[in-house]
Amino acid sequence: MHVFRGSDTYVLDDELAEIVNISIRLEMPLLLKGEPGTGKTLLAHEIARSLQACLHVLNVKSSMKAVEALYRYDTLTRLNDSRFGDSRRDVSNIKDYIRMGKIGQAFTSDVRAVLLIDEIDKAESDFQDDLLDVLDQMTFDILEIDETVQARHRPIIIITSNAKRDLSDPFLGRCNFHHIAFPDKSMMQRIVRAHFPDLEQQLVDRAIELFFRIRGLEDVEKKPATRELINWLRALTLADVDAEQLRSRVPFLGVLVKKSNDLAVARQRLGVR
Repeated sequence: MHVFRGSDTYVLDDELAEIVNISIRLEMPLLLKGEPGTGKTLLAHEIARSLQACLHVLNVKSSMKAVEALYRYDTLTRLNDSRFGDSRRDVSNIKDYIRMGKIGQAFTSDVRAVLLIDEIDKAESDFQDDLLDVLDQMTFDILEIDETVQARHRPIIIITSNAKRDLSDPFLGRCNFHHIAFPDKSMMQRIVRAHFPDLEQQLVDRAIELFFRIRGLEDVEKKPATRELINWLRALTLADVDAEQLRSRVPFLGVLVKKSNDLAVARQRLGVR
């Protein structure tokens, strides 16, 4: 049995590792909550890479219906084929015009796949309810051709939520759950070292200190996340900025802070121009 322990660029703590691996063994969806930038989405990518499995990503939209995630009946193409003629397809065969959605693709994969349902809280509650039995029983019906799709292999399912909308109790009951807390300074050191193993320690310490100072400013609306810190360190490295320079100025502040008001607040509180 393959055990996921993270990767060269994805650091996870023991608690997250335990819930990931038991969810894989129990064949239950894993629901991840946490603020943006805590690595929820990236986790699915790393699991797929570790298992050398195909990753199917369903990016949930606010207006999305569950059936769109399962399959789509391409009526427009069928109409065009009917009007203009296409010898390669029989327009009377509706099955030729059924296109699998991301969940359908994961179900019909020849090998076990990883299915990421990203930001499920963007959709209305009907979306969650309509997926309940699909994810539990691993089947769905294609009404246009009166066929049932049965998952060939039960995919590893990762579901993410930014907690913008409450999920229903029945949906929560079908999932395992883990809240990924924002990394503390110790964990952030490990994450940075995974990405920059040879970076000068003094620069790492100073960069992390400034990063958490900005995150601690109450008036900053969009606080920088881990990806901003990683990108900022890349920028500092490319510009040959050392730890001593960071004591007198904060270059590339716009890599960390992305809103005008936040940028003004950060500059004022940090005393930089």
